[in-house]
Amino acid sequence: MDELTWARSWERLDGPSRPGLPHAFGELPALSMDLSAEQSGAVSSAQPAGEVTSLSAPIPEDDTAPPRLTAYANELIDHLAAHQTPPAPARSVLYPPAHWLAPAIEALLLILKGEDATAPLHHATELDDEHTALFLCLTLAISGNGDRVHASWLGTAFGDLTTDTPVTQGQRALWTAAARGAYGPAGKIFVLRKLDAAAVPSTTEPDRWLNALTPGEPATAASPALTTLPQLADLPEIARPIQAAARLSTLLARCTEITTPSEVPQTPGDDLVAALRTLIGAQETPPPRPLTDHLLDDVSDGADPRLTAIAFHVAAPVVRAAAEELAEESRVPPPDELTVPVNGHPILLRPEGPDANSLAAAEHAITAAGEARLSGRWLAYGPAVLPIVALVLAFTVSELFAVASLVLGGIAGVILWRRSQKEQAETRRVQQEIGELRLLADTAVWALHDHAREALQRADQATADLATLTRLLRRGPAIADPRP
Repeated sequence: MDELTWARSWERLDGPSRPGLPHAFGELPALSMDLSAEQSGAVSSAQPAGEVTSLSAPIPEDDTAPPRLTAYANELIDHLAAHQTPPAPARSVLYPPAHWLAPAIEALLLILKGEDATAPLHHATELDDEHTALFLCLTLAISGNGDRVHASWLGTAFGDLTTDTPVTQGQRALWTAAARGAYGPAGKIFVLRKLDAAAVPSTTEPDRWLNALTPGEPATAASPALTTLPQLADLPEIARPIQAAARLSTLLARCTEITTPSEVPQTPGDDLVAALRTLIGAQETPPPRPLTDHLLDDVSDGADPRLTAIAFHVAAPVVRAAAEELAEESRVPPPDELTVPVNGHPILLRPEGPDANSLAAAEHAITAAGEARLSGRWLAYGPAVLPIVALVLAFTVSELFAVASLVLGGIAGVILWRRSQKEQAETRRVQQEIGELRLLADTAVWALHDHAREALQRADQATADLATLTRLLRRGPAIADPRP
């Protein structure tokens, strides 16, 4: 096939790419269409030489493969995953090829041997082209022969990808294999185009994407200006810009990590093997998951960096919009006036100082609280009447009341002395609380002045972080990095 035919075929299968994609990832080679390339460790064909598979074999009513065929396919997958020479199948396993899996296996063995697989491949695709294409793409990937995958097989096996339809296990397996480089750089571009065509609504769910990229609350450094009055940091007007700046910094660090090329260790293809076992009927099919859920998992910390790079490409628009919003919130200046709780009393603070009315109201509340604590004066002054009554009774009734008058007078004196001490202590306490209130109010005003200067520095840093992050998004992740 000439280059012009290949290019038209590729565009027909995958559709137009996102503008700027070639600039971000470079011009990448197309998938190999050579079905006769030599492979070391040749595998013998299951079909006798010169015998042509009958294309008129009966098609079974259901899609269940015969048990012997499934058992051999399972053994074949184990050998391919271990990069071992697969065992030659018995003739009775593959013939008559009434199920698509039989000619698909025959075609695979011929491809691995480097021989012409046209006849069994044609028969398998007539029986089930999607399953055949998926089987060949995954088996060649796990055996390290992804370069022998035909471009049309990927398009047929992958099918349509939309946000309204859950991603099947086979689609996710092809997605993963392409991201890990099984089909070369062009395979990664193939997946990117599929994701672009799916029109993932990332811009409608910015919080989910941000929480996936930067989970948890960012660590905010204590503002030096607010150390003298920590309760200022709890006010939403003060805390929001500080938290936005911290989250923007965390997002920049995460994006830097994603877009920096790094050595990625080879990972086992357990997910590909599981998809193959499901395809041949050796295990149950797991429930499909929405497309967005897969992308959010891929951008989370700890995910495969190669999958993260592809998902990050899809999430780039929402990341840019979220970063701009965080930068804008980081640049919000402190309010001109702010009501701050000082020792439990709301004080209105302005740049020129605390508001006189709110300060007077707080002082009045402190004084009233002190007077309330001194309630019950009758408990102190009531006993003072008893000595007088006893003295009158001493003159009118009996002299014994004179002794009682002396005793009661002493008791009343002690009570009145304690009352006087308590009133003096309460007066000092009220004066101290009022003094602390005025001092803290003045301190809060100066702290807000220092915070305003810090806000200017934080705004400049947010602008610089946004510019750096925008350059990273424009450069894009290292999706086409040739390193494993």
